Amino acid sequence: MARPKNTDAPALTARINLTSGAIQRLACPAGKQQAFLRDSEVPGLSVRVTAAGSKAFVYEAKLNRQTIRLTIGAAKLWSIEQARTEARRLAVLLDGGHDPREIERQKQAAHAADKAAAAAQAVTVGEAWAVYLEARRLHWGERHHREHLLMVKPGGVASKRAAGGTTAPGILHPLTAMPLRALTAPAIEAWAAREAQTRPAAARLAWRCLKAFLTWCAEQPEYAPVLPSVNPAKTKKAREVLGKAGVKQDALLKEQLPAWFAAVRQLQNPIIAAALQTMLLTGARAGEVLGLRWEDVNTTWRGLTIRDKVEGTRVIPLTPYIASLLSVLPRRNEFVFSSAIAASGHIVIPRSQHNEACAVAGIHDLTVHGLRRSFKSLTEWLQIPAGVVAQVMGHKPSATAEKHYTVRPLDLLRVHHEKIEAWILEQAGVPFDAKAAPAALRAVA
Repeated sequence: MARPKNTDAPALTARINLTSGAIQRLACPAGKQQAFLRDSEVPGLSVRVTAAGSKAFVYEAKLNRQTIRLTIGAAKLWSIEQARTEARRLAVLLDGGHDPREIERQKQAAHAADKAAAAAQAVTVGEAWAVYLEARRLHWGERHHREHLLMVKPGGVASKRAAGGTTAPGILHPLTAMPLRALTAPAIEAWAAREAQTRPAAARLAWRCLKAFLTWCAEQPEYAPVLPSVNPAKTKKAREVLGKAGVKQDALLKEQLPAWFAAVRQLQNPIIAAALQTMLLTGARAGEVLGLRWEDVNTTWRGLTIRDKVEGTRVIPLTPYIASLLSVLPRRNEFVFSSAIAASGHIVIPRSQHNEACAVAGIHDLTVHGLRRSFKSLTEWLQIPAGVVAQVMGHKPSATAEKHYTVRPLDLLRVHHEKIEAWILEQAGVPFDAKAAPAALRAVA
């Protein structure tokens, strides 16, 4: 039988002493997806060739009566001697009953764990905060999410309203550049002591948000390794430094109603005047009133749909005086209390205008939120059921009967709400005929 020529493809039926020439001439037989050229020197070692011409060293042996095949590496990258050395190493492992595949998986897992640990060591508070906000966004309202963004804003943006002409950094911004692992109890206590000197109320809110953030981080496998077992924000020292919020008592007295209404109704901006009166007569939060859209005003069934921060939405009566206020407002856009210059499309909380009106009326220390407190306080004069007032204001019911057994439809709420409005207007000396139809809504360009 004639010896094969050096240019012929090697036979695949017998083991041969692998050479670079034999590997170079190796080809996959027609009709097959792959073929193997086995080495005679190291049992189990072979070169696999695919129909596409790809060649690689592989090792094949039995483990627990099961045949396993392991790829060593590409033939163009590994030399024959390197492949034989690796095949012998794999043979030793298998002879000891160890699965090289499992060992490799463990090595990769350990490497991934080391890499994750290194990444966790390097992650900053700001980076983790951004992930936290994105993860919780579906569970939060728009305002709550925006407040968290403002806490870490860098500031330095030109603004006519800001002191010094530029916006100040958010209250948590000094912490954002720190590594998350460095956000220890002493670091948080130092931050609290510093911020409590200038803005204690904002610092208390930010501290509560920081505690919630760190609790969330401790539940995440990528952040938990760098955090202590106890939330570093939950310390007695931080709580004592920030102090407790005082109980606010600002509310309109019955005797102050004439002066307040007179001053507010004389404001140059009728939209702001209407918004402030609506806040007082509904007890709604300032943001709920200013966010009212025209589609929320139902003149047919005389209802206002309030976008509630607690329950989502609630419907309260559209009382006659409020209906008259809204009927004369311009319809610039979708918002009832619209603004031609505000980016949101509606006026912002008119604190300065309200303070000016209070100064004219001789009323001191009454905040915009105090109007909500005033509504609740003034209803005490009329002995209105507490559940009615809570439902109009958007407070959660506190009693079992209120939660599960008392259902007040809009027309029943209207009986009480219109009584409240009429009494407040009477005490304020505001002349108003509730039976007169409000003027038609008008649109402006």
